[in-house]
Amino acid sequence: MAAAWLAAGLLAVGCRGRHEDPGQVTPVEVPRHVVEARAARQAEVAAPRARQILFGDLHVHTTFSVDAFNRSLPFLQGEGAHPPADACDFARYCSDLDFWSINDHAEGLTPRHWQETQEALRQCNAVAGDPRDPDVVAFLGWEWTQVGETPETHWGHKNVILRELSPERIPKRPISARNDRLVGALLQDLPLRARLGFLVRDFGNRQRYLERARFLREIRDVPLCPEGVDVRQLPTDCHEVASTPETLFEKLDQWGFDSLVIPHGTTWGLYTPPAARLDKQLDPAQHDPERQGLFEIFSGHGNSEEHRPWRAAEIGPDGEARCPAPSEDYLPCCWRAGEIIRSRCEEADSVECEQRVEEARRRHLEAGVAGHLTVPGAEVEDWLDCGQCRDCFNPAFNYRPGGSGQYALALSRFDGNAAPRRFRFGFLASSDNHTARPGTGYKEYGRRRMTEATGARDASWRERLWGPTAEPGPAAIPPEAIEVAQPFLLAELERQMSFFLTGGLVALHAEGRDRDAVWEALRRREVYGTSGERILLWFDLLNGPQGRLPMGSETSLAGVPRFRVRAAGGFVQQPGCPEHSLHALGAERLEFLCRGECYHPGDERRRISRIEVIRIRPQTAPEEPIAALIEDPWRSLDCPPGPAGCTVEFSDPAFPESGREVVYYVRAIQEPTPAVNAGGLRCQRDEAGRCLRVRPCFGDYRTPFDDDCLAPNEERAWSSPIYLRPEDGDGP
Repeated sequence: MAAAWLAAGLLAVGCRGRHEDPGQVTPVEVPRHVVEARAARQAEVAAPRARQILFGDLHVHTTFSVDAFNRSLPFLQGEGAHPPADACDFARYCSDLDFWSINDHAEGLTPRHWQETQEALRQCNAVAGDPRDPDVVAFLGWEWTQVGETPETHWGHKNVILRELSPERIPKRPISARNDRLVGALLQDLPLRARLGFLVRDFGNRQRYLERARFLREIRDVPLCPEGVDVRQLPTDCHEVASTPETLFEKLDQWGFDSLVIPHGTTWGLYTPPAARLDKQLDPAQHDPERQGLFEIFSGHGNSEEHRPWRAAEIGPDGEARCPAPSEDYLPCCWRAGEIIRSRCEEADSVECEQRVEEARRRHLEAGVAGHLTVPGAEVEDWLDCGQCRDCFNPAFNYRPGGSGQYALALSRFDGNAAPRRFRFGFLASSDNHTARPGTGYKEYGRRRMTEATGARDASWRERLWGPTAEPGPAAIPPEAIEVAQPFLLAELERQMSFFLTGGLVALHAEGRDRDAVWEALRRREVYGTSGERILLWFDLLNGPQGRLPMGSETSLAGVPRFRVRAAGGFVQQPGCPEHSLHALGAERLEFLCRGECYHPGDERRRISRIEVIRIRPQTAPEEPIAALIEDPWRSLDCPPGPAGCTVEFSDPAFPESGREVVYYVRAIQEPTPAVNAGGLRCQRDEAGRCLRVRPCFGDYRTPFDDDCLAPNEERAWSSPIYLRPEDGDGP
């Protein structure tokens, strides 16, 4: 009772907790021999005069992001604050990266936090040594986090990365999408009674809850900027909004600073409408090829590379969404909703039951990403593996193939007699980590710390968070009757926890280690992504018009293209951390931040088992079906065992006669090793591949905290594409 009175008193007097500060960067330089060893070990397997490969992470959140702050709370088994300074220390002493960027959600960044983020990154770069040869390069950025409820209004998420850090070359404000639905989910506080309940039931952790209340209040107190005003004329202390990519690009143009815009999450069904596709993003007004030349193909949320012909919803001639029938390799969730309702019928083959089944399918589609809530009392296990790509590598949850990287490369837009418009993306990967831990994929451990998997710490907290479990009913409920305590509960969060991975890496071929060298490699698309392992990869066109051309290039060619791929696996890791990490951080901070494990390579490399070549022929007419234009794999080339990695060559004799543009990229596949959540929902399947039952990896108490849900995984690297046009063929 005393705790209840004290909690009420704290709220009554307006106790707001402490401001979430940026932390303090550890001012110890990484030893030069450690940095120099990175290049020296590459030279053992690289071709002569090859550019150095640098590894980084261009998608990192701190607890300046509202969702990251929420998952830091004690009732979700969170660790507390992870500010920008933590990200710098983690990149330097835990994951041993060459570069990284900060990308907190602009929707929750206050002017104060924006300034504090800049200062933390300046500290990070200052302690990295000589700026011409630093141990790490830290880039400033933010995430533009747009969510639409329909395919027509959905543009998705994009990271904005800025080249420079000097105050006069940085926008005064980050630019958000300020989507009401998403912002309402993030910024809505609990009712007073519920907040009192949190303080009473978890009084020992009261400070973090009070800090959250202050954090949300600071965000809500920032006024919106006036619309239709040049960015340079706006007040510094307002919240700037761009509701579409077109407006975002316009505002970046007004600033005039060098920046990159990187789409990500394009296949994530957690928030992407079932029928969403990338087509409308080729609209000239909505796509800036100068800024938007890179595509995040893999992250801790899964793979967004592979296209499949199935869809979660089909759009009929009348424009209405329809539930497709299941196929051998895909079970639509709308269909599964009907089957769950069928299992509750007294007579499963009756006319009345069939009507309820059809109604359940329709209502599931009408509810969009909240479709799972239309079936009352349905548990995670009841949905089996609906919505998931069964034969994709580490797929994103509730996969949307119309947003995949392969779909993007095969897509064309036709406007009158003009040349077709096409995406020219380079491929990269990152972590999308929300605990200020860039580059988490160096070891497969710590599922609850190194991935986004989180949840209630016990059954009582789960009920407080989700509400009491509904009783199974005989019929689906209409979307308008869905009631949730908070908007974020509309998303299918509990099943999503089985799909969170440790994350990927950006790799690039650079002329040096400095900021300009990293930026220029990103600009020319000489980049690739990995699923977390530091796989070395080179992919070259050998007979370009002026000689060898690397990944990311585009050119015209008259003859038969000849290619070479060279790859070497990542190093087998030693346990623990190197001595310099312990010296810099100390034992207590190293355990908190790195969880006792760091990037700590031995002398042995993993084997690259094969090279897969993907060939894509972009559309030359609107009616060409996308799936028929993607050949995956077009070639699969085995690699012999050996310490020097793998080198293969191939050609395409059909290219000169094709008369059309062709896109090539490669995957380097590493030997299987255990990985966190690589088994997804862990289906038990029948001989036909159908999922009979699932064993999810929950984010809450139902899966033991120390269970990393390891499963065999073929870690890999994806090259950026090489874009080839016949000398007299089509193309922009």
